[in-house]
Amino acid sequence: MRDLVDKDFQRYYNEKLLPELTVLEEERKLILKKLNKLALILWLILAIGTAIFFIIDKWFIAIFLGLILGGIYLFMRHKYSKGYHYGFKTKVISVIVKFIDPNLTFDHTGKIAESEFAATKIFKSRRDRYKGEDLVYGKLGKTDIRFSEVHAEYKTQSTNSKGQTTTTWHTIFKGILFIADFNKTFNSEVFVLPDTAEKLFGKWGQKLQSLNKSHGNLVKLEDPEFEKAFAIYGNDQVEARYLLSTSLMERILNFKKKTKNDVYLSFVDSRLHVGITLYKDLFEARLRKTLLDFDYIKTNLDYFLLFTGIVDDLNLNRRIWGKE
Repeated sequence: MRDLVDKDFQRYYNEKLLPELTVLEEERKLILKKLNKLALILWLILAIGTAIFFIIDKWFIAIFLGLILGGIYLFMRHKYSKGYHYGFKTKVISVIVKFIDPNLTFDHTGKIAESEFAATKIFKSRRDRYKGEDLVYGKLGKTDIRFSEVHAEYKTQSTNSKGQTTTTWHTIFKGILFIADFNKTFNSEVFVLPDTAEKLFGKWGQKLQSLNKSHGNLVKLEDPEFEKAFAIYGNDQVEARYLLSTSLMERILNFKKKTKNDVYLSFVDSRLHVGITLYKDLFEARLRKTLLDFDYIKTNLDYFLLFTGIVDDLNLNRRIWGKE
């Protein structure tokens, strides 16, 4: 099956993507030429300015000059490449999404709403800043799905003895947030969270888990491998075990191994929420290397297949329960 997908995508790449990538590649080279020229000019200004300011013993001005010139470079880089990045997302990434399934839509400016992030009930910290991009939404089979990159943060402030205030931003979650219709009406809430306590403290970790009531009571399952990887909480032990069937736990474990990242799940309001931590931006056009690289483009496809594969991995299209 995987070989068939790869073969089909190679043909799709040649027919649909390569013409657009060829145009974008020429644009990339032009941008790089402009940036290299700009960098040379700015370096010359910095070198001359630094020499002058050190001679007159005003070295701190040289540092200030360096910061200004660095800011100019970053501003111009953004200005030169803005259209290039937009073209890559609208002419390449959106086309890859349609290859996966014509019923899916890609919106590079869209994101999972902050209210939906809160509705997962996974992350309890207050949010002082929330952003996201690259929303994919639509139907896979009979299952409504949507996912996007999101980054939620809270801030802390400290004041030193001189009365100066420092603001520090802390990441609550950064990665892909996936939401799907679980096709089952359930009355309780179940949370499957990465098990860090047991990894660090062993049996004492289990005790610490049981004391944490923010997500309900600790649920004990008869699957030691799953409980080693996750801590499960819920307010209905019976329904939690019913939702987390043996086959579903196996699928979640396999999915965690496949992503090689922390995975969070919650079953709330008849929806399945899956958070996958990622600390890099996806689906962005690179600037320093060629776009005419099939393996690089296919990497974007592989990420999409990983996320849309949640429907198959967790068997969401099998309507064995049905909603009331």
